Amino acid sequence: MNVERDTVSLGSFEFESGETIPELEVAYEAYGEFDGDNAVLVCHALTGSQHVAGQHEESGTAGQARAWWDDIVGPGKAIDTTEYYVLCANVPGSCYGTTGPSSINPETGEPYATDFPAVTVGDWTEAQRGLLDELGIPHLHAAVGGSVGGMNVLEWAKRHPDHVRRIIPIGAAARLDPQVLALDAIARRAITTDPNWNGGDYYGEDHPGPEYGLGLARQLGHIMYLSKASMERKFGRRSAGRDAARWFPEDPAASFFPYRDVESYLDYQAEQFVDRFDANSYLYLTRAMDSYDLSAGFEDDADALAAFDGEALLMSFTADWHFTPAQAEALAESMREAGVDVAHHVVDSDHGHDAFLVEPENVGPPLASFLADGVDGTAVTDTADDVDEESQYAPVHTSLFSD
Repeated sequence: MNVERDTVSLGSFEFESGETIPELEVAYEAYGEFDGDNAVLVCHALTGSQHVAGQHEESGTAGQARAWWDDIVGPGKAIDTTEYYVLCANVPGSCYGTTGPSSINPETGEPYATDFPAVTVGDWTEAQRGLLDELGIPHLHAAVGGSVGGMNVLEWAKRHPDHVRRIIPIGAAARLDPQVLALDAIARRAITTDPNWNGGDYYGEDHPGPEYGLGLARQLGHIMYLSKASMERKFGRRSAGRDAARWFPEDPAASFFPYRDVESYLDYQAEQFVDRFDANSYLYLTRAMDSYDLSAGFEDDADALAAFDGEALLMSFTADWHFTPAQAEALAESMREAGVDVAHHVVDSDHGHDAFLVEPENVGPPLASFLADGVDGTAVTDTADDVDEESQYAPVHTSLFSD
């Protein structure tokens, strides 16, 4: 697989907030060969990177060694790099090569820290459009993304409706609900109340950084990404092994009680995460996700998508309470109202929000069919009559998912 890894400077960049930085660098990876009409943009999720597929010969893309969607992107896979030119760009505000809070401000010679402008999903989209312009890619065959990456995809249809033919938001919605907003707020407060956050100025050898705060934020995230059924299956109430080491400080009484598998898992995830991600970036990116509203600037969601005359495939997962099937169906209904040719496919899964990452056998077939043939040639069930508006569950099955 032909892989291109590079960083492109877009020069001075103005954010939606009205603030400007002198130079925005965008890190990206691209796979396959561009033939003028086969570009597929993959939009990564919250803490993902541009390293979407393949092997990285060094320690990983800016710290993320494992390609996050390698089961979906590659030769002969659902997003086939022998057919499509696949591009993934790290978003502004992140810490994997694109300019963000941990980047050096050329005007001061110091990290931006919290002087970095607030970022929005719209800013991500405009940075991606700028990157495509630099690479000589006038339009997209498709844009696909999961979670907040799906919101990024929706913003492409809203801002650049003439430049993308097909969109595939997976495990996404037009906006977050209050429960998720509340949990994200707690995650941010875990970071900003860590004494080592130091007002965001923790860069350099003399500052350890808010490791416990960032670790707690990551643990909350993992709980949101899993379902009750998947947590019961993975952990139950089992105690961790004798060799399991606690990462967080514990109260004196803790030694009397079992240290459970689920605690050990969360501690491991936190410890690994703080080694690869920046706390300020976590604050910036969750703010961008929480503030996203497809209808902003328009009367409603349908009005926001009225100019898009392409096709859409929405995918949701029955046990996902972060972005529910009911939210996806509301989005699909807005698309129908706007005249968009859309299919909404609900995957029967108990994995929760993580299903779009861990179930390639369910995500891949409808995705591949839609990329090749659009809605008419895609063997998925349009769920307009199947999603119960009073419930997040929609038990829809198709032959694609039979054993």
